[in-house]
Amino acid sequence: MNHASGIHGFGIQSFRRSTGLAVAPPDTCFWETAVQIQHKGFVISGGGSGLGAATARRLVEGGASVLLVDLDQDAGTALAAELGRDAHFAKADISDAASAERALNAFCDTVGALHGLINCAGVAPAEKVLGREGPHRLESFARTVQVNLIGAFNMVRLAAACMARNTPETDGERGVIINTASVAAFDGQIGQAGYAASKGGVVAMTLPIARELARDGIRVLAVAPGIMETPMVKGMPTEVQDALGKMVPFPARLGRPEEFAGLVLHILENTYLNGEVIRLDGAIRMAAR
Repeated sequence: MNHASGIHGFGIQSFRRSTGLAVAPPDTCFWETAVQIQHKGFVISGGGSGLGAATARRLVEGGASVLLVDLDQDAGTALAAELGRDAHFAKADISDAASAERALNAFCDTVGALHGLINCAGVAPAEKVLGREGPHRLESFARTVQVNLIGAFNMVRLAAACMARNTPETDGERGVIINTASVAAFDGQIGQAGYAASKGGVVAMTLPIARELARDGIRVLAVAPGIMETPMVKGMPTEVQDALGKMVPFPARLGRPEEFAGLVLHILENTYLNGEVIRLDGAIRMAAR
């Protein structure tokens, strides 16, 4: 006898007998009451390529409408055209208040109600605190934090204001915000002081924002990817990519943007996920260098 299934079944039946309540059988899928992405509107920063582009594809395939926000106009326009009438593009700098606000206004004009924000935009420069050319450039550190942390927060605050006006759905939910952190927030490498600090900030603000926006029915989470097949990594020599993949315990390969997108969709559908940072990294723990 499978003890786990036996205990599970006994508990359900006992609960029914003792309370007289109708309880859904164990095989009932909870997605029936979850937020559906069909006919919903989503904004994806950094949506022109990489993780953002993969997420946009999955959302459109599921019947959602998306606004791709990116500085790369060629990439964003091309992807929007590829995805069809349910995809739109707005060129914007997420770290600039006015630029981001214009992008969200464009979303409202073209799509309508905002149900989800997925922040994928970011920069990842490498620079040592004490390098051959002297101390770390302060402007480089500031720019990394400005884009990765302040830019993400800028989009969060603007999106939250839009979502708070939505009619509540299942469990009173009005929207979902998903930021992209990084494993560098937990085990950053030499040369990643600015990047790790910026992504560490994304991790740190997840829970307090989730707690605050709970009153508005808005869930807030972050995904911390490991080494993924982004355009930057794919531009490296094949042997370098292979070496990076072998650093991952299992599966011993680079992460795929489609896997990031799949996790995003699960977060959107699973209404009990909130205030959490989820590592997507094949159990990798980065070495010092």
